Amino acid sequence: MPELPEVETTARGIAPHLTGARVSGVSVRQPRLRLPVPNDIADTLRGRVLQQVRRRAKYLLLDFGHGDLLIHLGMSGSLRIVDIGKSPNLHDHVDIEFGDRILRYRDPRRFGLITWMPKDSAPPALLAHLGIEPLEETFDGVWLHRATRHIKRPIKTFIMDSHQIVGVGNIYASESLFRARIHPLTEAGRLGPKRCQRLAEEIRATLTEAIAAGGSSLRDFVGTDGAPGYFQQQYFAYAREGEPCRTCGRPIQRHVIAQRSTFLCPACQRR
Repeated sequence: MPELPEVETTARGIAPHLTGARVSGVSVRQPRLRLPVPNDIADTLRGRVLQQVRRRAKYLLLDFGHGDLLIHLGMSGSLRIVDIGKSPNLHDHVDIEFGDRILRYRDPRRFGLITWMPKDSAPPALLAHLGIEPLEETFDGVWLHRATRHIKRPIKTFIMDSHQIVGVGNIYASESLFRARIHPLTEAGRLGPKRCQRLAEEIRATLTEAIAAGGSSLRDFVGTDGAPGYFQQQYFAYAREGEPCRTCGRPIQRHVIAQRSTFLCPACQRR
């Protein structure tokens, strides 16, 4: 599933090309996504100017002034900018036309969503209970230490909880914990101020580096230009079971935590 870096890469790919452009048409070939595409989306968007592209957690918000088009890529969704004459493929479900360019939504599994949020309306349930953004200045070791007091569950499940911290999915949780030298099963409440500070810094650094690399190649994910991300070439732990640790040479182990594969070095990451 595309995680925060992939979604941020998508937002940054769209913004310079389409911000300030006016919608000339909308085509919905398959409205049945995780939530149905609104029937009146073409009337809502036609003639409107895209004012801003931003991200909240793993959601894209396209600001048209009178509201936001909310897009979630689901497990296999992607957005690409293509020329107006390019024919759609089987899984290209929605086109938003901007003159000679199209913002095309592709989703083979149809677990994503496209919906509309009118301006000044209450945030939908999808956004209402989201936690802190890990790339904002307010996210630091002090916040993490305060938030984890008396928390008995593993630190990996805590940092992946979108009600606490948004956008730290399985890949980047494993990588951040390795870089912070913290075992994923460590009880969150046992982390002291220094380890919380180190983990907060590594979460931020890992996500920032992944964004710079264009995210990771997650099966169907590619950027808006059709190119895959390359952060997977820098993995220290994720998906490297049995391979030597890049730090100490011991084999990387795979464990299952909360039904998710977790990769760690037993020598470098201690409880």
